[in-house]
Amino acid sequence: MGDSVLTAAVLLFDMDGTLVDSTASVERAWGRFAGRHGLEASAILAVAHGRPTIEVVAEFAPHGVDVVAETDRIEAEEIDRTDGISEIPGSAALLGGLDRDRWAVVTSATRALTLRRLAAVGIPLPKILVAADDVTRGKPHPQPYMLAAKALGFDAAEAVVFEDAPAGLASARAAGAATVVVGDYKGEASEGLPRVPDMLSVSVSASGSGMTVTLA
Repeated sequence: MGDSVLTAAVLLFDMDGTLVDSTASVERAWGRFAGRHGLEASAILAVAHGRPTIEVVAEFAPHGVDVVAETDRIEAEEIDRTDGISEIPGSAALLGGLDRDRWAVVTSATRALTLRRLAAVGIPLPKILVAADDVTRGKPHPQPYMLAAKALGFDAAEAVVFEDAPAGLASARAAGAATVVVGDYKGEASEGLPRVPDMLSVSVSASGSGMTVTLA
């Protein structure tokens, strides 16, 4: 199969599973949450990836649990514990070679946790970051990707998005962006989309006023 080639004015990247492998850290955090409340961690993990923490806590927390306080506790634990996270191969090099005015990170994590994880694995910090703190409707709603493109001065239809999770893929597609699946997710949300295993398979070159994105 030949390379896939896309054109874009801006590039928008999810964080967890796209730029940073935080699977072990996330699973431990939800495991602790489940243990505190007598819940099944597997049920939580089946739907948590790519969604804002507070939404998942609200869905699963037993009646009477302070959702905001519990969310704050989970976030604090994850900020304090960066052991076990790593760079998705090629992420730092790819972002380090891009014009900072032409890319953004769009994540369901909080701003503090995002900056902590990116710094911990040596990935350049974005000029534009749309985090859970910045939206009124998180992924799978298109708002996060629409806001990020607008902050860069473009429409989401002019963006290429890199995502790994169903909620994020749905968000990007609903925003009208060309969407690339990162990793091995093969569910309904990924149908018909180009795919890369990691950022080593992505190259970007200038093309007129935009960029050419080649997926190996």
